[in-house]
Amino acid sequence: METTTRQISGVLFDLGDTLLRFGKVDTRGLFEQGAELAYAYLRSLGKPVPDFARFHRRQLRAVRWNVLVSRLTRREFNALDVLTRQSRRMDHDLTDAEAAELAWKWYKPLRDRGAVAPGTFEALRRLRDDGLTLGLVSNTFIPGQVLDRHLAEEGLLELLPIRVYSCDVRYRKPHPKIFAIGCERTALAPQQALFVGDSLRADIYGANRAGLVSVLLDPDDEHADPRWRPRHRIAALSELPDVVAAYAGCETKQEDR
Repeated sequence: METTTRQISGVLFDLGDTLLRFGKVDTRGLFEQGAELAYAYLRSLGKPVPDFARFHRRQLRAVRWNVLVSRLTRREFNALDVLTRQSRRMDHDLTDAEAAELAWKWYKPLRDRGAVAPGTFEALRRLRDDGLTLGLVSNTFIPGQVLDRHLAEEGLLELLPIRVYSCDVRYRKPHPKIFAIGCERTALAPQQALFVGDSLRADIYGANRAGLVSVLLDPDDEHADPRWRPRHRIAALSELPDVVAAYAGCETKQEDR
């Protein structure tokens, strides 16, 4: 482990498969399940909807188109905007609360697969209690309020006061701008921040290029690429406080047993 006098004052995390584990997912199956929940919700509101097959096709086509545009432009889209446009085309007049609930229905099948990674609570609490600023920077087209709701249900929201979602700022990792936004919101210089993620390109290359200290979460020691080298590599988040302690030149505080 590298020891340095550089002071680390904050830690930013990736979300999916770093703080929350989803495992291997059947994207098509989850989308159909979300469509069923969304369809039932719209009907419960008394909104006019076509038959389910047509509804499902329209929604899938809209998402695929926006994903394609996002890849070509390298700018994120927000699924809530897509849902709102689709609802207007069906002559729906949804309130903000109804639109947010509709987005939650679409996300719920994936949410039900999510689980907090082992050691996450203990690591975050130790870092917080040592005075570090904590936050996350996530690539996602899922609306921020939906992900905040998931984090709240898992008990993580209060531990992550700063949250930067690509769907809100439009930039995606590894673009340096999204890391800069994370640093600005945490009032940290890049060299004062440590970034933890599971993706070599999005997280490690992005953090390195933006000047943050990169940490690769690699439980199975399966990620290696000479182009994108992390400053540190850990197998579990429980190892993270010791990485931070090396920069402070002292041991982090242990939780009371």
